[in-house]
Amino acid sequence: MDTVTPLKISLFSNLMNAILDPLFIFTFNMGVTGAALATLAAEVTSAIIFTFFLWKRKMVTPSKMFTLPKWAKLAPLVKGGAALQLRNFALNVTFLAVTRVTQSIDNTGVAAAAHAMAIQTFQIGGIVLLALSTVAQIVVPNKMIEKIDENTGEQTGGVIAAKDTVSRLMRWGLILGTILGSLQVLLIPHLQKSTPILAVREAARVPALLASLYQVINGFVFIGEGVMVGCGSFLQLSLSTLVATIATVLALQEFPKSFGLTGVWMSFGVFNTLRLLGVIIHQQFNGPLSARKTTKVMKKDS
Repeated sequence: MDTVTPLKISLFSNLMNAILDPLFIFTFNMGVTGAALATLAAEVTSAIIFTFFLWKRKMVTPSKMFTLPKWAKLAPLVKGGAALQLRNFALNVTFLAVTRVTQSIDNTGVAAAAHAMAIQTFQIGGIVLLALSTVAQIVVPNKMIEKIDENTGEQTGGVIAAKDTVSRLMRWGLILGTILGSLQVLLIPHLQKSTPILAVREAARVPALLASLYQVINGFVFIGEGVMVGCGSFLQLSLSTLVATIATVLALQEFPKSFGLTGVWMSFGVFNTLRLLGVIIHQQFNGPLSARKTTKVMKKDS
């Protein structure tokens, strides 16, 4: 399947969702249920079209589509998927705990509104850095494969080349995290204009600054965790996230008592810092591209 076809299918699916949303929500007066049905219809249609093109290009057959794969082929997917589900569970627990504590800080809704404003500040740079995590997942494993250049006959790729790529990505994480964090600080006054309530503005000021500061850490964390996925270190990534979640839940029991909403965002700092520690351990000590293992490869080659 050429690269244009998936783009066309995705575009069609999104347009279909955009058209059905107002029809189901307002014209048929279905509300939230209509929004869910519109999304479901678009996703099912997309799946059917993708399946048709895969079948047309003989990339799938009806007989194999409904045949259970052998355990030998399925086992790696199950193990990796289970580990990533553990990570997703830990992430969901973290955000649920944050939401619960934020809602319990006061009964006026000021803390909740200020938290939403801080989240908006965080998302300015967070979306970009999260995209780099996906880039690392794709680039790093591709670099790990040793290839022979057809033109020069020289060998490309391998562990050392992948390690160099990781180093460049991490440097870009630092640069972009710093730039995006600084941009967020500059935009905070403009974001605070989104509410006329002075109490919300004041409550959001320090959390928004912390959200900007954390982007420097996130530049390392998001890319580093993308590297872990690219290296297949699913279990280590999940355990690292789980440890960070446990520490964050404990921090949420104490920090908000003294610092209110700022304490919630201090707990976010605990979460991101421990995830960063997991990235450092992976890249320096026990990962397939760790400094310890790449040094051994270099000594062997020399």
